[in-house]
Amino acid sequence: MSFRVERDSLGERQVPAEVYYGIQSLRATENYPISGQRLHPYMNRAAAYVKKAAALTNMALEALDERLGQAIVAAADEVLAGRWQDQFVVDAFMSGAGVSYHMNVNEVLANRAIELLGGQKGDYSLIHPNDHVNLGQSTNDVFPTAARLAALFLISELLPVIEEAERAFREKADQFDAIIKSGRTHMQDAVPIRLGQEFGAYATTIARNGDRIRKAAESLHELNLGGTAVGTGLNAHPRYREKVVTQLSQLTGLPLCSAPDLIETTQNPDALAEVSSTLRLLAANLLKISNDLMLMSSGPRTGLAEIHLPALQPGSSIMPGKVNPVMLEMLNMVCYQIMGNDLVVAMACQGGQQELNVYMPVMTHNLLQSLEIMKNALKVFVHRCLKGIEADEERCRHFFEESVGLATLLSPYVGYAKAAEIAQEALVKGKGVRLVIMEKGLLTPQQLEELFSPQRVTNPSRPQRQAGN
Repeated sequence: MSFRVERDSLGERQVPAEVYYGIQSLRATENYPISGQRLHPYMNRAAAYVKKAAALTNMALEALDERLGQAIVAAADEVLAGRWQDQFVVDAFMSGAGVSYHMNVNEVLANRAIELLGGQKGDYSLIHPNDHVNLGQSTNDVFPTAARLAALFLISELLPVIEEAERAFREKADQFDAIIKSGRTHMQDAVPIRLGQEFGAYATTIARNGDRIRKAAESLHELNLGGTAVGTGLNAHPRYREKVVTQLSQLTGLPLCSAPDLIETTQNPDALAEVSSTLRLLAANLLKISNDLMLMSSGPRTGLAEIHLPALQPGSSIMPGKVNPVMLEMLNMVCYQIMGNDLVVAMACQGGQQELNVYMPVMTHNLLQSLEIMKNALKVFVHRCLKGIEADEERCRHFFEESVGLATLLSPYVGYAKAAEIAQEALVKGKGVRLVIMEKGLLTPQQLEELFSPQRVTNPSRPQRQAGN
């Protein structure tokens, strides 16, 4: 292997000749052999957009030589096209604020731009990572901006998946609308409900979470780009802040704007924490739905077995024929991970000091992972589980007929106390509530049919309209 010699403020190091990263990236790989994980690839895309916008802005302000600036833009375009991803080598658990990652970006773009100009990697007399690629910038405004962009990119992919999940639940709600079953509260029999109503409620839950994420994402459009180190804009052109945000908005197609207070935005990355919290709530709701589906599909002989999930793979290495709810188990594990990630984000959000929160890298890593795995898990769940769910109408009807919760329907006719007696008698004698009512002659057969009508017992009561209204 051949090497080139590079220098920084700490001295000289040999860097492999063929790589595009430089001495500061090399030091980071030695200092942080922590997880083997890198920041999400969309961070590289986002950082390339920031660097391209900065170069174009600095050229327009005549702060950067046109020839050098165009080379930086060309290098950034290559990263945007998906090239050089293996050159972003810094571990996700790195130095505070993301300095190591940021310098990795600066060095890759500088060395590729040098090469495009006909020079040799490491010849920073042509294009320097700090003086040219990082002109008018700081890690403290570049990294938060890139984190917000990467999150927005992933949110734009997650929201359609959430909408698809909502539609799939609505379709199941329509399919199961006429199926009556026993409701359950406290894991005990309750009043009847239609299976379609349950699935319709799940759809509403999913839709509400999508709205919550969409609203939280709005705060990500406010950037501290141009604030440099502490939000004051030191070493940036006076007009740089306004122009670079406009330029970045044009490049990404996102409605970006400069934050009203760059110092405050540099201090507080709570916009990321807000989005993370909405993912935690979505995870919590999905866990409830998933556990409901597991319970309703339990069996096939010794559980509820009111619904049937698609059989996707054998479920045991020792029990032949066993099939498990694997998609629901996977979804639950993803939701647990997202809830844990949110705790990391929340703890890191409160850990900043004075003018900066140095824990941006771990916040970004956890948020972007949560967005990625939620998107993937929810999509797989919808296509490989939800859309294939079938109902056992006869089984649902059986539990409806046998539920002691039906005694609640008698309260308006015989009072709460008498209805409770009937429920207890049905339970002790192992009879259905309907049969006990018939044996006691409390209602006529016609009244019974009307009383136990699925539509009547599962629709909200409405005031009767008076004649003439």
